[in-house]
Amino acid sequence: MKEKYELRLSGAGGQGLMLAGLILAEAAGVYDGKNVVQTQSYGPEARGGASKSEVVISEGEIDYPKVVNPDILLALTQEACDKYYPELKEGGTLIVDSFYVKKLPPYKKVVSVPITSIAEKEVGRKVVANIVALGVITEFTGVVSREAIKEAVLSRVPKGTEKMNEKALEVGFRIGRESR
Repeated sequence: MKEKYELRLSGAGGQGLMLAGLILAEAAGVYDGKNVVQTQSYGPEARGGASKSEVVISEGEIDYPKVVNPDILLALTQEACDKYYPELKEGGTLIVDSFYVKKLPPYKKVVSVPITSIAEKEVGRKVVANIVALGVITEFTGVVSREAIKEAVLSRVPKGTEKMNEKALEVGFRIGRESR
């Protein structure tokens, strides 16, 4: 991992991005011992508009708690991709859910994966697309360790859903490896 990563997880309210941001922050801070800050946009977006959860992960001090130019942008909807893509750092990575994002911006580093379709097909529930996405991000970027993200997922998901979420994470790891 480089010294500092800025990540923006974006999509529509209800896609679990606030939880995904918390899980990612917990994985980095609690389990990997890095400095981390997590913020989220939680206004009318919670009812379905473009929403975002942002995570800054650093080996050193974090002097500003917001993402300015993300190194990684996850876009689970077309609206989120269109809204947040212009802020992506030059040379950053855009990860999109090709199930919802049909019109890709002219950009070189795009990972286009049908995250939601994979969640439904391989895990049996669309609701775990956020966890599949965390697996993709972890495996593709190495921003947190696989062990840390797994521990954070299992500590945050509702009781009784641990096996399903663990499977979603493993599917995401596989997709991330295949996308590299």
